[in-house]
Amino acid sequence: MRFTGSLLATGLQLSAVLAKQPSPNKKPNIVFVLTDDQDLHLQSMDYLPLVKKHLTDKGTFYKRHYCTTALCCPSRVTLWTGKLAHNTNVTDVNPPWGGYPKFVSQGLNEAWLPVWLQEAGYDTYYTGKLFNSHSLDTYNKPFPAGWTGSDFLLDPYTYTYMAPRYQRNRDPPVAYEGVNTMEVISQKALGFLDDAISNKDKPFFIGIAPIAPHSDITGGKNGERIWGPPVPLEKHANLFPNAKVPRTPSFNPDVESGASWVRGLHKQGDENVEYNDHYYRQRLRALQSVDELVDDVMKRLEAAKLLDNTYIIYSSDNGFHIGQHRMQPGKMCGYEEDINVPLIIRGPGVPQGAVSDVVTAHVDLAPTIMQLAGMPLRDDFDGAAIPLTKPDQKKAINNLHEHVTVEFWGKALTEGGIVFRPDEPATILNNTYKSLRIIDVKKNDYNFYYSVWCNNEHELYDMKTDPYQMTNLLHPAAKAPKTLLGRPFDAMVARLDALLFVLKSCKHETCVEPWSALHPAGNVKSLKDALNQRFDDFYVKQQKKVRFERCADGLLIDAEGPQFETEGSVYRRDGLHWSEWT
Repeated sequence: MRFTGSLLATGLQLSAVLAKQPSPNKKPNIVFVLTDDQDLHLQSMDYLPLVKKHLTDKGTFYKRHYCTTALCCPSRVTLWTGKLAHNTNVTDVNPPWGGYPKFVSQGLNEAWLPVWLQEAGYDTYYTGKLFNSHSLDTYNKPFPAGWTGSDFLLDPYTYTYMAPRYQRNRDPPVAYEGVNTMEVISQKALGFLDDAISNKDKPFFIGIAPIAPHSDITGGKNGERIWGPPVPLEKHANLFPNAKVPRTPSFNPDVESGASWVRGLHKQGDENVEYNDHYYRQRLRALQSVDELVDDVMKRLEAAKLLDNTYIIYSSDNGFHIGQHRMQPGKMCGYEEDINVPLIIRGPGVPQGAVSDVVTAHVDLAPTIMQLAGMPLRDDFDGAAIPLTKPDQKKAINNLHEHVTVEFWGKALTEGGIVFRPDEPATILNNTYKSLRIIDVKKNDYNFYYSVWCNNEHELYDMKTDPYQMTNLLHPAAKAPKTLLGRPFDAMVARLDALLFVLKSCKHETCVEPWSALHPAGNVKSLKDALNQRFDDFYVKQQKKVRFERCADGLLIDAEGPQFETEGSVYRRDGLHWSEWT
C-alpha cells in the first residue's frame, strides 16, 4: 500500500469507514450506476426525484467531481483502471486510438477493477454499455475478464434505443427489436441483483450502465449513422413540455466566446434553439427510466436488509453541452458543462444529505472502490481514494489534491442530428487539447481553468468572477488584468502552465502530487504556495512551456511537444536548472 499526505491516510480512512459497518465479518457490497452523457450544469439532476430521495438525501453529493476526458470510452477506461488516458493510451472510441480492441491490446483486460475485486473475494456483475467498439465482431476477442455475470450492450446497436443487442456471459448476442433498451437493462440489472443477493457468502459489486440520456443512433442507407435525440419510454414521452435548456450567460451568447473552433461558431437561430430545447426535453424524459431503476434497486436492497452494508455510487462517464458557447449538442470539450459531472455516494459512514467541496475525478473512483473492498491501493494508480466520512472530508480540505487533469485527442462531433448551418460541419477536426482545473477548496481564493489547444491557442478563465467561462483572459482581444492573486499576471500564468506541463505526461504518484515534482523539497503543495515571489525566475524563465508540435488524432509523443519527464525543471534552493545539475 502506498501512503502520501494527499491520499488522506488510506489506512485511517478505511478503518473509519469499516468501523461503521454493521457486518464487520463481511466486506461491503457496492452498486455503481453509470449513466451516459448526463449533464450536471443543465440541471438534469433536478428532474430525478427518486435519485434525490434515495441517494442525494441519504448520501453525499460531490459537487466538484470531474471526468478527465470528456468522451465515453477513454473516460470509462480511466474510471475502471484508475489511470489517466495518456497512461492507458485509450484516447478515442474506435481503433486505432481507442475502443475495446485498444483496451485489450494495452493489456488492460487483465488489470482493471473487476479482476481486482474478484481477487478480493467479490462476485462481480455488469450490464449495459461497457466500452465503444465492444461489438458483434469483438465481444469474444477476448471476452471481458473479471465478471461473474455480464450482459453487455454491443455496437453498432449500443445507442439504438428501440433495437439494442445484448450479449450475456458467453452466450451469443440477442436482438431486442421494438423494445426500449431501458426496459431491457432494468430487467437485467434487477436479475443480477437477485443473483448477488442469493449468494450470502460473498460480497458483490454490480455495475449498471444505461445509455440514457445519450443520443439515439440508428443505421441508415449505405451504412451511415443517423443521430437524433434519445428515445424515452412511452409513458414518459410527454413529460416536461415547458422545459428548456437553462438560459445561462454562456447559452447561445451574442458575443463569441471560447477558443479554437469554438470561437468561430455563429449565433444559433430561433429554429435551431427550438430544436435544441426539444432535444433537452428528450434527455430529461429518457432519464426517468434511470430514476425508476434506482428506485427499484434500492427497494430490492432494502427488502434484503442489505442497505446498511452497501455503498451505492451514482455518476456519469462525461457531461454534455447544448447551446453553451453556441455549440450544438455534444461533449468532448473542456468546458465545465462537459467535465463537471454528477457524483453521489451513499453508504455506511457517508454523511447523509451532505455536499462535499473536495475536488475529485474519475481517476479516483477505482482507488475508492478498492479501498472499500479492503484492498491495498496499487502503486500505478494516477488517482487517490475519495474521502467518504465526515472527518476525512474535513481533512481533505487541507490535504487532497486541488487539481484535475483534463485531456483530449482527435475530433469533436455534434450530436443533434440536424445541420442548421452547412458552414459548421458535424465533425470538427483538431479538437486536441490539454487542460487543468484548479480550485482552492480551503479558502476559495482561486478557481481557474487553463487550457492549451493543439494549434497552441491558450485559454484562461477566472471562474470566481467568470463562472460561465465567457472571457478568455489569454485571447488577444481580452483585457487581461495586470495582476492576479496579487502577483503579476504573466507570473501567475507561468505557474499554471508549469503545473499543466507536469500533468499532461504525469504518471502515478506525480499525477496526485504534481507540485512535488516541481518542488521535491516538499515546501510547495498548492498554487498558493507556488506563488511565492522567490520562485518567479524558476517559473517564468526556466520552465519549458506547454505546446504542441502539431494536431494529432491520438497520443503521439512527437506531436505532444516537450515532456516533463525528459525536459522539465525542478526547483532547488540554489535555483539551478535541471540541465545544470552535477
